[in-house]
Amino acid sequence: MSGLMDGVPDTVVELALLVLAISMALSFVRLVRGPSLMDRVVALELIASLVAGFVAVFAIGTDEPALIDVAVALALVAFISAVAFARYAERALR
Repeated sequence: MSGLMDGVPDTVVELALLVLAISMALSFVRLVRGPSLMDRVVALELIASLVAGFVAVFAIGTDEPALIDVAVALALVAFISAVAFARYAERALR
């Protein structure tokens, strides 16, 4: 049985993790500084998506397919929370 991505070099995985980490740091800056609540919510949603991507890339790098399920579950929870907040914000603006 072959792994998730046997042909992916470690350098590619490390570079992807580095880019995701930098993106998370920049998103955190927007989360803290964001002038409006909506900016903060979008930054938080982006961070959740980046964490899911980080877990997925980590799963590929460590050849642990069970972590892909964790990444998918995290992405789904983040999506549902974004939809719930959008409904809340829509009602608050009426």
